[in-house]
Amino acid sequence: MNGRNADGTFTTGNVGRPKGTRHKATQAVLSLLDGQAEALTQRAVQLALAGDSTAMRLCLERLAPPRKDAPVTFALPSMSTASDAAQAAGAVLAAVSEGDLTPSEGVQVMSLIDSFRRTLEVTELEARVAALEGR
Repeated sequence: MNGRNADGTFTTGNVGRPKGTRHKATQAVLSLLDGQAEALTQRAVQLALAGDSTAMRLCLERLAPPRKDAPVTFALPSMSTASDAAQAAGAVLAAVSEGDLTPSEGVQVMSLIDSFRRTLEVTELEARVAALEGR
């Protein structure tokens, strides 16, 4: 019954489509475009140069895609212990309040600080446990 149970769900052990396998429609489109990429690109550029705003947008999106994120620079104290994370969090809040960072950038940096703090805490706990076990 083509790998499905009576209720329509996949049977146990059915792995589905192999990774990297493309849908038939995608394969058909790719076969039509095969060897035509250069001609299509040239035509899009010609249309853009002639003033076609859709072609311009398409060309510009390929030349300079939207940035996913950008580096931020501000003073952040060094963190070597979990308690140093509180000072770093204060520096992030100050940078946001002073306009050096946007609120969304502040959230992302705080997330990094929190991850680093948790890593430091685990490292400190491991050292304490090892010291206790060594006694």
